[in-house]
Amino acid sequence: MSTQAIVPNKPRILVVDDEPSMLLYTKTLLETADYQVETASTGIEAIQKVKSRPPDLMLLDICMPNMSGLQIIQACRDLVPDQRIVMVTCSTDTGTVVRAMRLGALDYMTKPIYKAELDAVIKRCLNPIEDDAAIPLLHFTATTEQEHIDHLDQDLFFLAANQKMKQIRAQAAILARVDVPILLLGESGVGKEVLARLIHNLSLRADKPFIKVNCAALPVDLLESELFGYETGAFTGASRAKPGKFELANQGTLLLDELGEMHPTLQAKLLHVLQDGQYSRLGGRTSLTADVRVLAATNVDIQKAIAQKTFREDLYYRLNAFTMEIPPLRERLEEIPLLLKHYLECFSKKYAHAPVRQSDRINDACLRYHWPGNLRELGNFAKRYAVLQDEALAISELQNKCRCCELPDLVRKDLVRQDDDGNLAGLKSLVRISRDEIELKAIEAALQATHWNRKLAARRLNISYKALLNKIKQYRMAPPQ
Repeated sequence: MSTQAIVPNKPRILVVDDEPSMLLYTKTLLETADYQVETASTGIEAIQKVKSRPPDLMLLDICMPNMSGLQIIQACRDLVPDQRIVMVTCSTDTGTVVRAMRLGALDYMTKPIYKAELDAVIKRCLNPIEDDAAIPLLHFTATTEQEHIDHLDQDLFFLAANQKMKQIRAQAAILARVDVPILLLGESGVGKEVLARLIHNLSLRADKPFIKVNCAALPVDLLESELFGYETGAFTGASRAKPGKFELANQGTLLLDELGEMHPTLQAKLLHVLQDGQYSRLGGRTSLTADVRVLAATNVDIQKAIAQKTFREDLYYRLNAFTMEIPPLRERLEEIPLLLKHYLECFSKKYAHAPVRQSDRINDACLRYHWPGNLRELGNFAKRYAVLQDEALAISELQNKCRCCELPDLVRKDLVRQDDDGNLAGLKSLVRISRDEIELKAIEAALQATHWNRKLAARRLNISYKALLNKIKQYRMAPPQ
């Protein structure tokens, strides 16, 4: 039993490894850094220690006898759902790393462990991004001031003030080092390309090209030549050979944006490249090798597309080594004032205008609006405000949009539904819906959109906080369990 004095303010770390020498080595490194250290040499022993007193962090060797590291992760997180676990592995098997992350591992290290890496991982896992650290992170290199401004205009920054976005940013930092395909999901304009660039810039391929292809912007024939290139004479007008995006992105990252819109015929060719790592230019007779990390992004419901036979299921499983879904802006209310501030500063600088004032009134108006166009729409709004510098006009613009969007979805559909003769039946339907039903649906929609943040919901509904509490009590509403 260790006689080391317990330091109450120092984190407790549980080290799990079946190799006595590795266990002693890691324990010594941690105790040198003044951490409280416990050890376990079997999975059963580790699970018992987590059950009796969960550690602040667990360093787990993935190659354990009798009970695998993956089974230990599952068992520990069943006992303590938020248990922080770092996987330690002697192999570079990306499949194991991805499976561990899906089970809840926060990070991974490869043996042998070095002190600098160990310190960095512990700091990253025990000191997550603070709530007040919600500032844009720029992940590109600009060589000129104008290039810097142009990049800002393209939304090339990643902000994480919302808890879900913080988790995504933490996952991106880990997945960037694991060379597997990633499927990025989310509504149009939520920042899928921004996340893809973040992953690229944190990866070992960061100094290589990042190439984006919009799969919805070109017809199938042109998209095929865009992806794979063509040789001279491959088709009419091909007067000289042209490399494709796979070739241009060699050793780098290729983002297939709007992948859900790709024609099934081309999906089969893409699947072949992902499986074999080889392709040919159009009209070419030789095979080329694709050393490219593929990231795919779509706002399409992939499961629905697979059911409708518009998206190949085998391609989905090939791309879906790991899925990251970005929530819409309406579910990231904490970020709206920060994003608006950043956009206004950037556009004021770009257009050489005096900094525009960001008042509580305009923040309020932005928080009430639901932003169906997400970051893209917010950026365009900020651009107009920065140029015109008319607060009343900007607020009026949002309020006019809100008049329709604040109605519940059911009511909006009734307003535009047509009868058999093609006449709008909205007003008749609206009359049939009682006032209380409309009020209840509006309150439910606001509470759901704000994750039951009653103050923000009251702002969206344009009523007082006390009035909202009374309505919640009147309708016997309760937050989801």
